[in-house]
Amino acid sequence: MPTIVVPFRSGKTRIDANGREAIALAMLEDVLAACRLIGETVVADGEGGQGAAVQEVLAPLQGIVAIVNADLPCVTADDLQALIAALPEEGIAIAPATDGTTNALALTDPALFAPLYGPGSAEEFRAHASQLGVPSVVVSRPNLAEDVDTLDDLTRLGGRVGVNTRAALT
Repeated sequence: MPTIVVPFRSGKTRIDANGREAIALAMLEDVLAACRLIGETVVADGEGGQGAAVQEVLAPLQGIVAIVNADLPCVTADDLQALIAALPEEGIAIAPATDGTTNALALTDPALFAPLYGPGSAEEFRAHASQLGVPSVVVSRPNLAEDVDTLDDLTRLGGRVGVNTRAALT
């Protein structure tokens, strides 16, 4: 059974402050609900940024791990199982966001992780795998690619969002 790490710090700063925290927490709950169906789940909430928080949680872990961002309110257990199933032997599976950043990763060994988040990070994770001499694959699933940065993103996703996010929007 894999361990799934979900980085979470606080509400999205590009979402109106009135509902930001409630929406962020609702999306987190939807992501955690999907994660708990397939593995042990840990929330990484360190203050040093996403990469540092994930590294801290991964340090004592062994075996297959996945890192799934908390702003994926449509993600399902099937999406996460597909990410993990795509893992090459001794390698990395990368689920890029539509903007080229990284929304989810699966790794056969936590030691393969590097804190490369930010613009263009999906390609940086591929290059990192190549530098380590391990294979990488890209996993293309809409629920892993479509994250939420703005209220327009939530509107675009419509009824596909999880029950907690839907409730926070009403």
